[in-house]
Amino acid sequence: MRFAAFALALIATLPVAHAADPATPRVTLEQAMADPDWIGPSVDAAWWRWDGTSAYYMLKRKGANIRDIWQVGAAGGAPALVDDSGRVDMDTAMVIEADGARGAFIRNGNVFVRDLHSGALRQLTRDNQAAERLQWNRQGGLIWRVGADWYRWDGGVVATAAQPRADEAPGAKPPTDHLRDHQLRLLSTLADDKARREAMRDQTDAWRRADPTRPPAPIHLGKDVVIVDSALSPDARWLLVVTTAKGADDGRTEKMPVPVTESGYGEFEDARSLVGRNDPSPQRLWLAEVATGTVRELTFDGLPGIKDDPLAALRKAAGKDPLKGNRPLRVGGDDVSAPQWSEDGRSVAVMLRAVDNKDRWLATVDLANASLQPRHRLHDAAWINWSFNDFGWLPDNATLWYLSEESGFSHLYTLRGNQRSQITDGRWETSQVTVSRDGTRFYFLCNRAAPIDYEVCDAPATGGTVRELTALDGVEDFSLSPKGDALLVRHSAAYLPPQLSVVSAQGGPSRQLTDTRSAEFKAHRWIQPQYVQVPSRHGAGVIWGKYYGPANPEPGRKYPIVMFVHGAGYLQNADMHWPDYFREQMFHNLLVDEGYIVLDLDYRASQGYGRDWRTAIYRWMGKPELEDYRDGLDWLVANHQGDRDRAGIYGGSYGGFMTLTALFQAPGVFKAGAALRPVSDWMQYNHGYTANILNDPELDPEAYRRSSPIEFAAGLQDHLLIAHGMIDDNVFFRDSILLTQRLIELHKDHWSIAPYPMERHGFVHPDSWLDEYRRIHALFEANLKH
Repeated sequence: MRFAAFALALIATLPVAHAADPATPRVTLEQAMADPDWIGPSVDAAWWRWDGTSAYYMLKRKGANIRDIWQVGAAGGAPALVDDSGRVDMDTAMVIEADGARGAFIRNGNVFVRDLHSGALRQLTRDNQAAERLQWNRQGGLIWRVGADWYRWDGGVVATAAQPRADEAPGAKPPTDHLRDHQLRLLSTLADDKARREAMRDQTDAWRRADPTRPPAPIHLGKDVVIVDSALSPDARWLLVVTTAKGADDGRTEKMPVPVTESGYGEFEDARSLVGRNDPSPQRLWLAEVATGTVRELTFDGLPGIKDDPLAALRKAAGKDPLKGNRPLRVGGDDVSAPQWSEDGRSVAVMLRAVDNKDRWLATVDLANASLQPRHRLHDAAWINWSFNDFGWLPDNATLWYLSEESGFSHLYTLRGNQRSQITDGRWETSQVTVSRDGTRFYFLCNRAAPIDYEVCDAPATGGTVRELTALDGVEDFSLSPKGDALLVRHSAAYLPPQLSVVSAQGGPSRQLTDTRSAEFKAHRWIQPQYVQVPSRHGAGVIWGKYYGPANPEPGRKYPIVMFVHGAGYLQNADMHWPDYFREQMFHNLLVDEGYIVLDLDYRASQGYGRDWRTAIYRWMGKPELEDYRDGLDWLVANHQGDRDRAGIYGGSYGGFMTLTALFQAPGVFKAGAALRPVSDWMQYNHGYTANILNDPELDPEAYRRSSPIEFAAGLQDHLLIAHGMIDDNVFFRDSILLTQRLIELHKDHWSIAPYPMERHGFVHPDSWLDEYRRIHALFEANLKH
């Protein structure tokens, strides 16, 4: 009921959708697909100046791929381009020490420290390497990493803090070799030379340890590993190192042909491997004492459920041997934070994930005994989300916070000793957590009022009332000012690319600092989407969507229907942000002007609606989504004079997959469909995404068979356009070639394929965009306008 009330209130306040107004410009297909420079640039990233009096942000330069940096006062005023000389004193996003006296940042790969009282700037490094992972310690020193090596600064010189190495330590006892032992026993001179070398090495090591002016010796992990990641304690005493086996087989990679090249010759690029060709390589975790170089492995034996196989039934049915011992794990990863140290260096937390992605563990490390201490386990019978894996420490160095979907929605929790507290709760999602510098409050993104409405919220760190601090509807991200008294908020709306506003950290009215839209773009009177809730006849409650149609439908007229399917699967497009599919939104304006109605749905699998919505497609991609689109079609017919006999569908990537699914498995429902860069066979896609949802193809072949459109191509009877970039390194062009061959073998007609020789997964050239959408438009005009 809350969602319904929100939707009614929202629709009442929106500008009325309209047919073309003769007094304002009408978008053309050429303009909609032109270089988006004509719209005006989005604010790509933003951060505070050191004193909080202004903000910096990045804008794409017109006619180029260059991103310039601009500056605008926090109180408002005209933005100014930061020129070359101005960059010398410019800050980037800062890490502020506990007492708030200084901030550190990385600019062009180098480390700087700013006095936040006087503004004095000190440069600590000047080289051509890229520093990362700045962190202050309790003594006012800094640590950071460059490549594999760690550095520290305690107010004086910059010093090497730790150097992990994938090799054997000098003097390590070699494997047993009877011939070597024989030689050393027989020849005393040989044995004496060896003893002298070892004595010299031991003395050199002793001198190093006794001399505080020298860096610690490298830490040797062995020659049979590859170092994947490392995390140094802020006091530089301990180093966590993540490794994988040297020479691990990650599966055969593809060679992708590149037909159009500067050289004039056909070339090939190395590309990804296919799902099931090999699981991601397992990882191991090590604890090193920096001063002594002592390395001990942190075993995973104590993790609850580590020996349980959630795929045991599928493994047995596939005739595979049962798993033995621990399930293989990975530490952190692309979508998981690196190990997090408390500021005092006494505590560290790590996140571990099963390679099958059914379990995620959060553990701390007993440094004295080199053992993992499990603190939290999240199990999901489908798959652990690749979002909502943030965690960290409060400034008290004792309280660990983390996000978890265990309630069915991403929420914020804290752990202090054995005391666990839930900070947020409800049928909404918490993300982008920031801790106030004094540790008393959490700031985060929330969609409490409705799943499509994103605001900045806060809550006490000990639990209590959650407050919405903004009323911007489409918050993208935010940052706290250096003093913690204001929020720099990047936000957007349906026809407003991301812009900047400032809001008090206590909440209240916002002050917009930028509007980068062109006068030409603002001159259009765009058709505002209506945010709607489509009833599900399949037990899904409601399906949120965006509806585009005439303000005053003609009585008795039936309108042809176009349904749009967003990509990625796990993406939200019916929200109140500037859409990822802004070109498509302009295309929808054109369609409405030409007499169509359009519906864009956040089908099951989409982001923003909780765990059950996300995992509804587990082991059967395409089934619930198609049910949602058929419900949307019924809703258009019942509520917006939609003509069921003149319905079309289109989308790219996952949307292309769904277009194929709709035309192949529900023939006659959609008279025409455009499948752009589509997955036609999930056996051809990557492992990380596909195995999460459909498991390994050797274990779960039925999931792949019933989810892959190519298996149902015989059902095609309506009109199909396939459009695909030939150098697509995400969904390979070969996927569409294989489908082409299948359609040829099935003697199908009423279909065509448009290849784009210079495009990857996301088109970048306006000519290609225009050609593709001319074809889509012609497809709908020919088959839905009769």
